[in-house]
Amino acid sequence: MKKQYHMINPLIRIKENELLTQEQFKQLVEADDFDQIEEILQPTLYGQYLTNNFQFDFENILKKEKQQLYQILLDLVPEPKVIWSFTMRYTFHNLKVLTKAKWQQQNLDHLFIFDGFYSRKELKSVIQTGISARLPQEIVNAVHEVEHYLNESSILQGIDVIYDRYYLKEQKMLAEQLAYEELLQTTISAIDFTNISIAARCILQQRSSGFMSTVISDYGSLEKSAFLRLAEHPLADYIDFLKSTSYWNDLQPALKKNEIDFLKLDLIKDNAPTFLYQKAVTTAFGPLPLLSFLNAKKIETMNLRMIIIGKRSGFSSRQIKERMRAVGEL
Repeated sequence: MKKQYHMINPLIRIKENELLTQEQFKQLVEADDFDQIEEILQPTLYGQYLTNNFQFDFENILKKEKQQLYQILLDLVPEPKVIWSFTMRYTFHNLKVLTKAKWQQQNLDHLFIFDGFYSRKELKSVIQTGISARLPQEIVNAVHEVEHYLNESSILQGIDVIYDRYYLKEQKMLAEQLAYEELLQTTISAIDFTNISIAARCILQQRSSGFMSTVISDYGSLEKSAFLRLAEHPLADYIDFLKSTSYWNDLQPALKKNEIDFLKLDLIKDNAPTFLYQKAVTTAFGPLPLLSFLNAKKIETMNLRMIIIGKRSGFSSRQIKERMRAVGEL
């Protein structure tokens, strides 16, 4: 299957040249107003979407650009599920939104995000009937568990917890199915960092091991039982545990004495794939250039969103910079 990517990789190299550069991001962060931001973005592929007061409709701009990109790639890639490994988060976002819409008797269709695979109609159908001939069985199982939960509880937060758990499980299963080392490595790393962050929050909130068991994923490289043993322990004990893991060197910038900086922890998690995919620069075959590009596009979207929201909210350039994800040199 790796050989089949030689047809799409030249397109990926062209698309990489459309990504915003580090210099352009620097200019956007330092821009004094949205007129300057528009001037910087006008020559880029985002220029076609800019309208008056674009900053108030920027989320829709990002949606349109991503949808256009995914539609192009899905027609060309030999393994469409490589794309789904990046858009699956939208599938589960849509499940959350449409499930809440059903139980709250609201219309939340405007919150639906294109994932390239499953339509709003298909997801609504499985939520209503619990049956689907096309959706993966684990997603159907997630819908069943959410339905059972909501028959017992009116706390809607549980919907997110259940779908998040199944999302990580499905991500891991897909990465194993595709069997590309870099994708599997980044998937496991993302699950581990997610567990590390969730467990830290649970400990700070003095949550029980029973509660922690419902929100910690089984599919990372760090044993779930290791996290559960630390429930209701001091944060210092938890940090000692982190010192024994292979993530300690990566985690140190987020740790200060007996404190955890969750902003820095999120940055570390999101930057990890970028650093891993750097080798794509010298790779001509296989899915690695595609994976690297999709990750770079994800980071670009996150950074643009941070800049626009930050500027609208009155953040300083320094505050925005602190929240920016690393931009790889592709």
